[in-house]
Amino acid sequence: MDKDTIILGIETSCDETAVAVVRNGTEILSNVVASQIESHKRFGGVVPEIASRHHVEQMTVVLEEAVQASNQTWEDIDAIAVTEGPGLVGALLVGVNSAKALAFAKQKPLVGVHHIAGHIYANRLEKEFTFPLLALIVSGGHTELVLMREHGMFEVIGETRDDAAGEAYDKVARMLNLPYPGGPHIDRLAHEGAASIDFPRAWLEEGSYDFSFSGLKSAVINKIHNAKQRAETLKNEDIAASFQASVVEVLTEKTLRAAREYQVKQVIVAGGVAANKGLRKELETKFADTGIPLLVPPIKLCTDNAAMIAAAGTIAFKQGRRSGLDLNANPSLLLK
Repeated sequence: MDKDTIILGIETSCDETAVAVVRNGTEILSNVVASQIESHKRFGGVVPEIASRHHVEQMTVVLEEAVQASNQTWEDIDAIAVTEGPGLVGALLVGVNSAKALAFAKQKPLVGVHHIAGHIYANRLEKEFTFPLLALIVSGGHTELVLMREHGMFEVIGETRDDAAGEAYDKVARMLNLPYPGGPHIDRLAHEGAASIDFPRAWLEEGSYDFSFSGLKSAVINKIHNAKQRAETLKNEDIAASFQASVVEVLTEKTLRAAREYQVKQVIVAGGVAANKGLRKELETKFADTGIPLLVPPIKLCTDNAAMIAAAGTIAFKQGRRSGLDLNANPSLLLK
């Protein structure tokens, strides 16, 4: 019987300080997350310098808690996986330098992990992958369609050309004076209103799998401004419902079309916006009769966490990938 592979993961790409321990890339032994939402809420978004300082303050505490909760010793842990990018450079540096210090002190292999690969592999903590598969990534800074023909191999077939879906959600939320983070508030309001406003859908060129939400964001802002100038009353619930309907339709239609074209055997959804109830429901409806299994992770694994980094790191570790102690944060790291 093969020996279990135990990976400790570290994630600090944005405003969550997270450490987890995962067995064989599929079983969470511990998953500790220290959120900074309350610290950034008054600014209406993440302040990079504040995020970095909080990571420094929280890292040791979160690390010790995660190792203790896992019931594993350092002798049991085979390697340390850490998010090297993309993300906020100052925040990434805290995680990368912590991981390098641990790797040196504990004499453990170090594995750098792409943040989006982590989001994809969060799904494997729930169910095994079936290849080829298609991943729809929808997070604060990323909207992508990624084709995977085998473990650890990523082919980006569609990506955002401007604002990612999550960015559009947050900007529209600010226009509606909703608290940060705005995505969950838009989603909640959307279920209370009617999609009565005809906002644009950015389909782009025929056959394109790229995304663009900047025009939609501008259309929403213009609608709100014009209504104010005319002393018209628009219900926030209707704006939210109409905005979300546009985003969800484009995401689901392009995902469905790509799944059929590439004849995939599984579709997975990843990233913070994967927690959106409207998106989850529409995807489930669209794929119900296709015969293509749809995998959407539980809410707790949609947002940034370290279990997903350990899960992705497990595959990289087993494939022989290693990072040196010269590993550096790469805020523009490409998925490949």
